[in-house]
Amino acid sequence: MEALAAILLLVTVDLLSAATLGVVQTEGGAVEGKRHSTGLFSGVDVFKGIPFADVPKRWEKPQPHPGWTGVLKATKYKERCLQVNLLQTKTQGSEDCLYLNVFVPQGSKLSQNLPVMVYLFGGAFLLGASNDVEVLGQSLYDGVELADRGNVIVVTVNYRVGTLGFLSSGDHRVPGNFGLWDQHAAICWVKRNIHKFGGNSDNMTIFGQSAGAASVSYQMLSPHSRGLFRRAISQGGVALSPWAHQRAPFNLLKKIASKVGCWRMDVDVMISCLKMTDPVGLTMAGKIDVLLLLGRGVVMDLLELAPVVDGDFIPDEPSKLFSNAGQFDYMAGVNSMDGHIFAGVDVPSINQGNGNTTEAQVRGVLAGLTKQRSGPVLDRALDLYSSTWGAPPDPSKLKKSVADIETDFLFLVPTQIALKLHAKHSSGARTYSYLFDMKTRIPGFPAWVGAEHAEDLQYLFGKPFSFALAYFPRHRDLSRYMIQYWSNFARTGDPNSGESRVPVPWPRFTRSYKQFLQINHKMTKSSVSSDLREDYVSFWTSTYSNQTLAELDQD
Repeated sequence: MEALAAILLLVTVDLLSAATLGVVQTEGGAVEGKRHSTGLFSGVDVFKGIPFADVPKRWEKPQPHPGWTGVLKATKYKERCLQVNLLQTKTQGSEDCLYLNVFVPQGSKLSQNLPVMVYLFGGAFLLGASNDVEVLGQSLYDGVELADRGNVIVVTVNYRVGTLGFLSSGDHRVPGNFGLWDQHAAICWVKRNIHKFGGNSDNMTIFGQSAGAASVSYQMLSPHSRGLFRRAISQGGVALSPWAHQRAPFNLLKKIASKVGCWRMDVDVMISCLKMTDPVGLTMAGKIDVLLLLGRGVVMDLLELAPVVDGDFIPDEPSKLFSNAGQFDYMAGVNSMDGHIFAGVDVPSINQGNGNTTEAQVRGVLAGLTKQRSGPVLDRALDLYSSTWGAPPDPSKLKKSVADIETDFLFLVPTQIALKLHAKHSSGARTYSYLFDMKTRIPGFPAWVGAEHAEDLQYLFGKPFSFALAYFPRHRDLSRYMIQYWSNFARTGDPNSGESRVPVPWPRFTRSYKQFLQINHKMTKSSVSSDLREDYVSFWTSTYSNQTLAELDQD
């Protein structure tokens, strides 16, 4: 009897355990993933390394994959696109890299009609991958926790970066934006195939961080995206960010050509040489050399590879394309110290307890960012940022100002402009703004450092649950809140409405009421505020001259 009871128990558990997709037939062929158990009656089907396009040719748009016979075992990540490593000392990856990964949550029955979230990684358009930053065998972008807790399908994709993804001649010969075209091809593949995995192809959200967030912005602005997805989320970057737009592509192409021995007076001959050059050498030629700064500039000056106005995917200046974005619900925000990592390179003393940061250094950062070595703009900027220092200046406040300046200029102000332009051009779509301000978990930083660049990702992708011993309960609270807001937004276009109950109602950002939500582990009604850093946003939008700001001033 005991043996029979045990058998019946095993059969019952098996019947009640999570369903699984098994083999899925995609347009290119059959794929089989692996089930990841998340509970007694729940799991996530994980498919790694599904090709969404063929091996890309040098500086050409991605082409459809020819397909395969038999069943593709989709259980291992594929190589990242060829790129420099983090230390810029060598290359890694392959030109055969256009693959994506799919995470599908399952209960006791197969999931159907789920919302879909497609993630675009960051990395300065220079490096990164869909399975980047692995710890104990798990990628930072592993979608299991987000898929399971948000009840959404998560897709992570590779795209070309560096010189192979974003080098441009500024004309039809090497138009650039190949990484954006790769992203577009991946989103199109998801649109055509995700119903086979239980997803709703008419309810897709794209989201990304840093260069991935700017990429999301570009995908929204492109006329090629009409009707392709419904919603978008930018985390720490937009197309209007000064580091996200390459304005002198031909000069950069000549510099790259010189590094690999291809510089020629005849442009066609020079480009022919580049196309025949070893891809590893080309990739290394696009690396960042921080030593070039030597106190004479800012890190932003070294971030040269980026999207361009190509007359096709990006037909005009990004600021003029927001009518294309009006169809998409949009959520965008920044981390409270997104610029700190860059500020710490430009002015190392801000992170040194006994280091002396001077007013001259603060002015130097302002000059480096604005490209104005003197004049009333710099004077007014310094007056604004020094107004909190006190007399005599509080050393910690002076140091924090350097991080605030780079956060404002590189991330916060461009994001606020993008939100205003989206709300202005919205054709019924909703707009939401946030500030992520959880204190940094990175050891060794001064007490005034808030949320560092990319620190939001660990919470969104549920690391406090998958690596529970490395986090405290407050971190799990924050992770839960973010997954609730993000998955609700993906499901309904409203972060407050969906399958998850949120801690605080998040009001819309409109042209009249520029409200935003402060996101951390202590969320109350006071987490909602308006006019994020309005004095600083107003200063930059009224004094730093470009077409985007001029348009906003007319509102």
